[in-house]
Amino acid sequence: MKPQDIIAGKASLWIFGYGSLVWKPDFKYRRSQVGYIQGYKRRFWHGDNFHRGNDELPGRVVTLIEDDDESTWGVAFEVTGSEVEESLKYLNVRETVCGGYVTKMVDFFPEGEKQPPVQALVYIATSENALYLGPASPEMIGVQIAVCRGKTGPNMEYLLRLAEFMRSSCPHVEDHHLFSIEAAALTVVSYLLTAQ
Repeated sequence: MKPQDIIAGKASLWIFGYGSLVWKPDFKYRRSQVGYIQGYKRRFWHGDNFHRGNDELPGRVVTLIEDDDESTWGVAFEVTGSEVEESLKYLNVRETVCGGYVTKMVDFFPEGEKQPPVQALVYIATSENALYLGPASPEMIGVQIAVCRGKTGPNMEYLLRLAEFMRSSCPHVEDHHLFSIEAAALTVVSYLLTAQ
């Protein structure tokens, strides 16, 4: 389903980010809110041959994997008026054309007990995608991230910024997958620096 079909006739839209959108949305929005969605876990199982890698050495970026027992923390952005169409045009290129993601509407739960959930648009790369790399050990993913670079910059920057977001904005959440990959990648970088 295309994002434009989902939001037809709506004056506002929430967009949930769980990867690079948490620190670099690059579209205009009215407000943002930290929170989570349920039924998904964030995993570095998607390849990137544009932003954080290339065809020879695809980087690894996050996607969402369905899991009823899990939740994923991130940021939802509310876009309104003409910003809805503008943001979707931009994200269609960034996430769908370059990234291979599809869209879904999910319940987003803002942080704090008194706020009800809102419907939010989320971009997800599935296993049907040609760039989908699937599971690997934290060590293997860490090595791949440590050496890859794309048009937007090093894959390592993507990993470190996501880890920093989780520590600063969601300090109560233990994202074992993310932090184990960060530790593995930092070990590789440290080794490479000392080997020079």
